[in-house]
Amino acid sequence: MPSPYRAIFAAPGTKAFSFAGFIGRMPLSMMGIGIVTMISQLTGRYGLAGALTLTLALSAAVLGPQISRLVDRYGQRRVLRPATLVSVAAVSGLLLCAQQGAPDWTLFVFCAWVGCVPSVGAMTRARWAEIYRGSPRELHTAYSWESIADEVCFILGPIISIGLSTTWFPEAGPLLAVVFLVVGVFTLTAQRSTEPTPHPREEHGGGFVLRSPGLQVLTLAFVATGAIFGSVDLVTVAFAEAEGEKAAASLVLAVYALGSCLAGAVFGLLHPKGEPSRRWLVGVCAMAVSMIPLLLAGNLLLLAVALFVAGLSIAPTMVTTMALVETHVPRTKLTEGMTWTGTGLAIGVALGSGVAGWVVDAYGAAAGYAVPVVSGALAVLVGIPGYRRLRRPAPTREGQREHEHEGGEQQHVA
Repeated sequence: MPSPYRAIFAAPGTKAFSFAGFIGRMPLSMMGIGIVTMISQLTGRYGLAGALTLTLALSAAVLGPQISRLVDRYGQRRVLRPATLVSVAAVSGLLLCAQQGAPDWTLFVFCAWVGCVPSVGAMTRARWAEIYRGSPRELHTAYSWESIADEVCFILGPIISIGLSTTWFPEAGPLLAVVFLVVGVFTLTAQRSTEPTPHPREEHGGGFVLRSPGLQVLTLAFVATGAIFGSVDLVTVAFAEAEGEKAAASLVLAVYALGSCLAGAVFGLLHPKGEPSRRWLVGVCAMAVSMIPLLLAGNLLLLAVALFVAGLSIAPTMVTTMALVETHVPRTKLTEGMTWTGTGLAIGVALGSGVAGWVVDAYGAAAGYAVPVVSGALAVLVGIPGYRRLRRPAPTREGQREHEHEGGEQQHVA
């Protein structure tokens, strides 16, 4: 492991919570694509699969930030465990209804409660922020490590989920995702020494964290970015099936995540100077441009190459986003702020899946890659005018006054 990464793990408890967080976030890459694969295996209806993932994301958009808000107030252990059990019960009902061929509406009902799944990535990033507050270089490396962990999950998750659902039984992928969720969350919340200190309601004031103009830009841009990810996932499964190699979709998507993983690993070794907002805008534009070659890929090999190149811009953009979130939200609401960007991403994933599913059903798999191209263009349209907001941190960070002597320096995290 390169020395900057070794250094951040010198703090007690970091290895343990990082490992637990890795296990707990595996469902992020397994659940949505697992539902798509399961429904397509059982019914052959990609439109229904996309609509279910849209329902899942909208549920997460409503419930996820509320869960994180409660975490900021009452702590991770008290909130995450019951929320996880609700999500597990909902996934169990979804799988049972799908296996028994129940009416479509029952699938939507259970999907609406799966959104209680906690944002494990936000929880681990909040722990890093607590440990390395006021240490920009270490925090940059820690966030890069988290992006690497995200991408490793996205390399392994689709392979496991699609592979199990296509070679064992259709429900196997989402079922294993639930197992990872329970093990990860309960192991993470058992580690009390690194859990961020909760802030009671009186420290939060009456404000709403999404009122921050900078966070609004990041969240909205991540809706468009998520649409890229969601549409690429679904269309790639359909494209591989059209090529007669449906199981190979997991390998192609793994190459996409591999590009991001490698870029994130290198980015963590660097200490970039200049405005994070400028780096963020460049990253968003690079992601958008990298979608265009997907329209020209005529086979799975060319598609894999194009996706690898496209993945190179993902992790650096995600790392920079977390630094910007820290700049634009108060410390007492950091978990909620990070969850909002994840929520925007989840909404985009579902919207992209839903639209791509309709396009694939109507016009074929190859035409589906127009959806990530349009999504990338929308991200740029949000990013360019929003750049000015990101350059200016909020002059008064609500809930921070009583902690200015502790946290003022984090407004300059690179």
